[in-house]
Amino acid sequence: MLIVTLHTLRTRWVTFAGSFVALCLGVALLAVTGLALASSSAAPDRAPERFAAAPVVVRGQDTLRVSTPVGDRTEKLARPRAVPAGTVSELRRLGRIVEDRSFPVRVASGPGDWPGDLVGHPWSTAAFAPYEIDAGRAPHAAGEVVVSGGWAAPGERLRTRQGVVEVVGTVADRGFENAVFYTDAQAARLSPASLQLVVDADPAAVRDAVRGSAGVRVLTGDDRRYADPGSEQDSEALTAMNSLFGTAGGVTAFVSVFVVASTFAFAVAQRRREFGLLRTAGATPGQVRRTVLAEGLAVGVLASAAGCVLGSYGAPHLAAWVVDEGLAPDWFTIGDHTWPYHLAFWTGLLVALGGVVAASWRAGRTALTQALREASVEPRAMTRGRWLCGVALLLTALVTLAVALADDPGDLLHRKTYVSRPMLLISAAALLAPVVVRPLTRLLTWLPARLPGAAGMLVRESAAAGTRRTAAVAAPVLVTVALAGSLLGATATLNEAGATEARERTAAEFVVTATDESGFDAAAVNRLRAVPGVATVSPASSTAVYVLEEGVALVGSDARAVADPAALAATTRLPLAAGKVTDLDDGSVIVNEEWERHSVGERVRVWLGDGTEKTLRIAAVMTTGTGDNGVYVTSANAPGAPVDRVDVAVAAGADASAVAEALRGAVGPAGGQVSDRDAWLTSTRPGTNTTTRAGLFLVLGIALLYSGISLVNTMVMAASDRVRDLAVLRLAGATGWQVLRLIGAESLTVVVVGAVLGLVVAVLNLAGMWAALRLLSVPSAPVLPWPALAGVVGTCAVLTVFASVLSAAMALRYRAVALAGARD
Repeated sequence: MLIVTLHTLRTRWVTFAGSFVALCLGVALLAVTGLALASSSAAPDRAPERFAAAPVVVRGQDTLRVSTPVGDRTEKLARPRAVPAGTVSELRRLGRIVEDRSFPVRVASGPGDWPGDLVGHPWSTAAFAPYEIDAGRAPHAAGEVVVSGGWAAPGERLRTRQGVVEVVGTVADRGFENAVFYTDAQAARLSPASLQLVVDADPAAVRDAVRGSAGVRVLTGDDRRYADPGSEQDSEALTAMNSLFGTAGGVTAFVSVFVVASTFAFAVAQRRREFGLLRTAGATPGQVRRTVLAEGLAVGVLASAAGCVLGSYGAPHLAAWVVDEGLAPDWFTIGDHTWPYHLAFWTGLLVALGGVVAASWRAGRTALTQALREASVEPRAMTRGRWLCGVALLLTALVTLAVALADDPGDLLHRKTYVSRPMLLISAAALLAPVVVRPLTRLLTWLPARLPGAAGMLVRESAAAGTRRTAAVAAPVLVTVALAGSLLGATATLNEAGATEARERTAAEFVVTATDESGFDAAAVNRLRAVPGVATVSPASSTAVYVLEEGVALVGSDARAVADPAALAATTRLPLAAGKVTDLDDGSVIVNEEWERHSVGERVRVWLGDGTEKTLRIAAVMTTGTGDNGVYVTSANAPGAPVDRVDVAVAAGADASAVAEALRGAVGPAGGQVSDRDAWLTSTRPGTNTTTRAGLFLVLGIALLYSGISLVNTMVMAASDRVRDLAVLRLAGATGWQVLRLIGAESLTVVVVGAVLGLVVAVLNLAGMWAALRLLSVPSAPVLPWPALAGVVGTCAVLTVFASVLSAAMALRYRAVALAGARD
């Protein structure tokens, strides 16, 4: 049997080439994503940046820590606390302290181009990086600054939101920020809050001084990097990259199993006569099965080894791409890891063997008479095993959807769910596709078959008669179209649902937003309130509220803090399920139905954005929606949170244009943006973030690449089975061009069949999300990504038609009489 296997691989290399390429590519992608995952499992230990030369850094409480029966739970505070004044007094006795401040600097006009991410600091902190003057001098007055990077020269003037300043000096760019240094006094006026400070004292004495201050941290040595903003950004980037690469790896495994299994199944179906000859020569069913398994093993070993080599070259390119696209930090590179190669190799081998097992059993059941048949009727494509697997997957998909809708419909809106859940239905549809291929083909070709000429009728009968071939070509199109429609449609549907929520919630005619983190002060809000024609002004701040769910899970919710609940009710239509907005006061909170405890009047233990623990009464309950309804508290429960948004309702009969102009004049000194309702909704319309979009297109790119391989491979393999058909057409009087056009039309018909089936699967997947949105009180219709679907179908059509026509053209080079007499 080994000799037979080797001869088969050598003789039928075209048949196995597609499986080899698909499996090799799958293993390579698994190796690449595995290496990327391993390299993104932990961020490298950054060296301190802004405080590399600081002796000791004391940082105020920035983490909420709550004790539970299963251990402490922590969450980053939305509003970190400053070091307590009493602790600062104790530290002053130990040595010199320098208070650090960081705040955005917005330049309105200046020389040349300036960075968009300027950040202000007190000049005294420059020595801790260290920064050194390379031109000019240090700032001495409120209107003087020193800048990093050389984008402005000493003597030049800048107009900023904080006023006009003169550049009196420059420092070299350190690579981690674009700094603007003010005098210490001016920085304190511009940013009163100081969350961390530098102490020139013995670290042990500093730790003794802060021992009684809850949450205050003393940072020395390499721990000083935690005083830099880059440490938090690294953590967020790692989470995003793990999700990106994990999803890509999962889809790679799913599609590679599908492609390899379908390729082997189609190859075995083509070789019925060959297996019949082996049986006639005395081979037992077990020997035939072992032969097919040996072929799969050989292809699996070679393809997996080649894929690992290819993956080792591809991984650095992927790392460079994600860094260039801004999806990963600059430090991200592929590390020296071996387990991804083992995982990729053995997964590829298992995929090859798993894909060939079912085909080997079918090969073993080949009857001896297959070798004697001059014309064979295609056997039924739906075997008992395929029926069982397809129906089981379909029932599993439907049951899991029903359970999710009944138990937690909000879970269907999470990215992890809407990426993984469609795989069940897609798998079921691919397995059951032969059931509907024949009737769907006849339906789609009903009109062309009735047009004058025989072409339409021939296309219809050929596609409908070759059910196995048609299903083999339609299946990869089905998978790709279903993935594109389900994944891109899910994000588009969620974005539309979020836009619908915002549209229903916004009742104000104008929305005034702050242009930076400092927000609006009381004077700016009063100027807006005094504008003629303004009926109601509702200032609000961004904060967070934390709650302990089920006694063990600390959950943070985005919150809005409002000064006047009555003004909130006049400018915002909250989606209330119970209670009234006007019942909100300093001792209460408005929650949503996602909270474990959400009954009006019930008291709930919460922690505010700065970590303060409180027990608040539930004044009202909002529906869950898409998950962005959040929480509402009063401004008294958001200490230190600046006003970042003001909703404005216009009085009846007032001129909206005049009010808008007056609002812009009133907010001008504070640097705010005035938008009418439509402009505000357009600018804040939900969109897919960069990481999610890149992940989805990476997944779809993998699926489309696999589909292309499968389509080309299937068309090339099918060409050998159609040699006699082509010869008969030529002998009947058809020209070569007519035969090629017929083959192209048939291939295009099969692609349309796969596209229709894939579209049906995508619609069914999106119907589940639509039902979840309805249960969550969001009346939004599903959205299909028609441009992406058209691109996917067009690509599949071009590949299929090209491969089929080229294969047919190669066969037509020989005389029709010789082709008609050829045997398999």
